[in-house]
Amino acid sequence: MRKTLGWLLSLVVLIGTMGAAGFTAQAATAAGPAAATDIKDQILGIPGMSLIEEKPYPGYRFFVLNYEQPVDHRQPGKGTFKQRLTLLHKDVSRPTVFYTSGYNVNTSPRRSEPTTIVDGNQVSLEYRFFTPSRPDPANWANLDIWQAASDQHRIFTALKKIYTKNWLATGGSKGGMTATYFERFYPRDMDGVVAYVAPNDVVNNEDSAYDRFFAKVGTKECRDKLNAVQREALVRREPLEAKYATAAAENGWTFTTVGDLDKAYEAVVLDYVWAFWQYSLLSDCASVPAAATASDQEIWDTVDAISGFSAYTDQGLQTYTPYYYQAGTQLGSPDIKQPHLAGLSRYGYQPPRNFVPRDIPMTFQPAAMRDVDNWVRKNANQMLFVYGQNDPWGAEPFHLGYGVRDSYVMIAPGANHGANVAKLLDEEKALATAKILQWAGVAPAAALADARRATPLAAPDAQLDQRDLEREPQLRP
Repeated sequence: MRKTLGWLLSLVVLIGTMGAAGFTAQAATAAGPAAATDIKDQILGIPGMSLIEEKPYPGYRFFVLNYEQPVDHRQPGKGTFKQRLTLLHKDVSRPTVFYTSGYNVNTSPRRSEPTTIVDGNQVSLEYRFFTPSRPDPANWANLDIWQAASDQHRIFTALKKIYTKNWLATGGSKGGMTATYFERFYPRDMDGVVAYVAPNDVVNNEDSAYDRFFAKVGTKECRDKLNAVQREALVRREPLEAKYATAAAENGWTFTTVGDLDKAYEAVVLDYVWAFWQYSLLSDCASVPAAATASDQEIWDTVDAISGFSAYTDQGLQTYTPYYYQAGTQLGSPDIKQPHLAGLSRYGYQPPRNFVPRDIPMTFQPAAMRDVDNWVRKNANQMLFVYGQNDPWGAEPFHLGYGVRDSYVMIAPGANHGANVAKLLDEEKALATAKILQWAGVAPAAALADARRATPLAAPDAQLDQRDLEREPQLRP
C-alpha cells in the first residue's frame, strides 16, 4: 500500500512539475532571455555591498567591491566603514576560497593555489585599516585579530547564501596567520584552512629559534658571505649614508617616523640577511658580491636589491602602518642576535614602535598569540600549514597537538617564503592536494581512493596563478 501510494504521489508531483515547467518556460519566453538573475545582481542585492568595477576575464566574472562593515563588531551601531574586496566568480556550483594577504587587496584577477586545486570561486579581502579600507576617524584600538576575523565572518555569512558549496580559508604569511585566526574565532564557518608560511610568535620576548635558524640555514659558505656584506655595510656607514642622503633628496624621502636617516640606514642593513633567505634561494648566493673586494656601489646595490633603502622612509612605512601596529600590539616581532655585527650596530633590531607614528598609542597584549597557539594545538580540524625549509619566518611555526583532527604541518625542502603545496615532496604534495579537494567537497573518486592520483582541477593560467610576492623587510611577514 505504501509503495502504491508513493508511486501515485510521485506521478502527481511529476505531472505538476511538468505543468509548472511548461508554464515557466512560456513565461520565460514571454519575458525574454534575461529571466534568470545575473550573479552581479545577486551580489549587489546583499545589503551593504556596492560595486567599484567589473573587469572581464575569460571563464570568470571578476568584481571589485565595497562592503559596509561595523568599525567595531562589538558595538555595530557606532559607525561603519567600507571594506574593499574582490570576487573571482566561476560558478555557484563550485566551492569558494576565502583569501587574504593580510594587507591590501590586489584589484587584478588572481587565483590562490587552493582555488586552482579546487577549480573554484575566490573571495579576496583587504585587511581592515589598510587604505582605503580604513575608518575615518581611525580608532586604532579597533585594529585587532578578532575584529578582522569578524570582518571575514560577516562577509562569509552574506555570501554563503549565494555560494552554498564548501568554503576554504587561505593566505600566505600574514594572510596565513589571518586564515588561522579566522578559524580560531569562527571555527564553524570554513570547511578547511590552508595556511602558507604563517609565523607563530607565541612568546614575543623569546626569539632564540631565529638564532638557531640563522646558524644553520643554507651552507656555511653562503652564511659567511652574507654576514660579511652586512658587516661591511656598517663598516662603510659614512660613505654609504652619504649615498642614502642623496637618494633621499632625489626621491623626496623623509625619516620622521623612524627618527633619522641613521636609524633607517641601519634598519635596512640589519634586514639584509633575513630578507635574503626570505626571498632568495641558496643558488642566489653566487650573485652576492665578495665584501672584501666589493666597491661602495656594489655594497649599496646588493643591500638595496635585497632589503630596499626605501623601506624605512616615511613614504615606505606609511602603507604598512597597520601591520607594524599589529606587530607591536598582538602579533609580536622577531629579535635576533647578530654577533658578527658586534661593535658596529648602534640600535639592534628596532621594535615596531619605531615604525608607527607616535600619535598612535600602542600597548602589547601578550595573551593574544598564546591563545591562538593553544587553540590550534588542541582544536585544529582540517587545517594544513605549509612552510619553507629556508624561510626565516618558519623558525617559529604552528604546532599540532594530540587533540587535532585531519590536520597537517608540511615543509617544502629548500623553499623560501614562497613555499606552497607544489613545492612539497611528491608524497606530501599528493596528500595535501587530496585533502584540499576533499575538504572542498570536490575530490574525484580516484583521489579519494588513492591520494597519489590527486591533481589540481583547474588548468594552469599564467596570469591568474602568478604570485605577487612583495619585497618586504624582515619585520613584515
